[in-house]
Amino acid sequence: MPDLKKAELVEGVVYMGSPVRHRQHGRPHALLAGWLTRYEAHTPGLMTSDNASLRLDLDNELQPDLLLALPQHAGGRLRVTQGGWLEGAPELVVEIAASSASYDLHDKLRAYRRNGVREYVVWRTEDQAIDWFSLEHGTYVEQHPVAGQHRCRTFPGLWLHIDAALQGDVAALHAAVDAGCATAEHRAFLPTLSS
Repeated sequence: MPDLKKAELVEGVVYMGSPVRHRQHGRPHALLAGWLTRYEAHTPGLMTSDNASLRLDLDNELQPDLLLALPQHAGGRLRVTQGGWLEGAPELVVEIAASSASYDLHDKLRAYRRNGVREYVVWRTEDQAIDWFSLEHGTYVEQHPVAGQHRCRTFPGLWLHIDAALQGDVAALHAAVDAGCATAEHRAFLPTLSS
């Protein structure tokens, strides 16, 4: 449907995006885009994408708000086609959702789980909550923050300071990433990304 600005195929159903509000979507999206690109700056070789079409399988062509992927030589399953499209499952997907009623926490969650997206983050802006799911034995298990932070399992050093995100504190959000990337765990991860 090339004449549509934004539509997603989720579990065989076409969803058309509604207008996007600043506080409920635009600002949180910008904060987490900065969070991911800050991590990418510390971790060369990764691929961050924002709102790109992603073909997971025949029933799911999504447009996740954000994603982060390993390079293929480091075990990543996401690839960029000759036409510039994304195919396969990234390791981390981030969605901004107004509430828990959103299809992000239902149909999309099932599609990401079934296709092996290792970690899935949903910021429910109206509920002032951030849900973080990790794939364990084919099932998403909700992760609980440690000391006010979510710590990514797939990407060592990718730490999300929850209060900083919810309050829009860019400096604190970036400081958490900087602290995570100063760890031995992150330093040990870097050589796995070199080609």
